[in-house]
This record gives sequence, structure tokens and C-alpha cells, in this order.
Amino acid sequence: MSRLQTPIRRNDTVIITTGKDRGKKGRVIKVVTEKNRLIVEGVNLIKRHTRPNPAKNVKGGIVSREASLHASNVQLVCPECGAMTRIGRKVLADGRKVRTCRKCEGVVDK
Repeated sequence: MSRLQTPIRRNDTVIITTGKDRGKKGRVIKVVTEKNRLIVEGVNLIKRHTRPNPAKNVKGGIVSREASLHASNVQLVCPECGAMTRIGRKVLADGRKVRTCRKCEGVVDK
């Protein structure tokens, strides 16, 4: 199976567009390109029941953690204009390819 390309990368700020966490903002912790999914900090929390394991120093109980979201359910927040936007691509004069905001034409990449 081929890898799917999503324009969203790790440490990008995104806003959730659908689902129970709609309207929340968060930072992307991990991108799973094989399944086109993202894990966003503080969003889509699930309860995980864990068994204690003294060998790995793990306490048992109910642990809350982030589950993955599909990449189509989030949109990037532009760091310059602060609006949620689609992503364009541009080649700069020095030859670098960068991601750009479709609303303000600002560069998303640092």
C-alpha cells in the first residue's frame, strides 16, 4: 500500500472541524502517514484500562490518553494570520519548497 501525503506535519497547530471535539485547537504530536491519521495534543481523549506491571514500573488504573484522528477532520491554523486555512505550495527564490497559507499567502514553514 502506498503512503498517503498529508500537508500537516508534526508540531503544527490545527483546529478540529468535525466530531465531539469540534472547534478545539491543538498541536500535532504524531503523524501516521500509512493510515492518514494524526494524534493531536489534548484532543480525542480516550480512557485506557491498564494492568499494573511492576517490572516496567507501570501503575494500574484508568489512564486518559489521545487517540488518533483522520487528517480530513482537521485544518491547519496559519501562524501569521491565525485563521484556519488550506495549504498551498510555493518555490522560493533560493529554491526551497515551502507550505503557504491560502488566505494571507504567508509562509507556514519556519
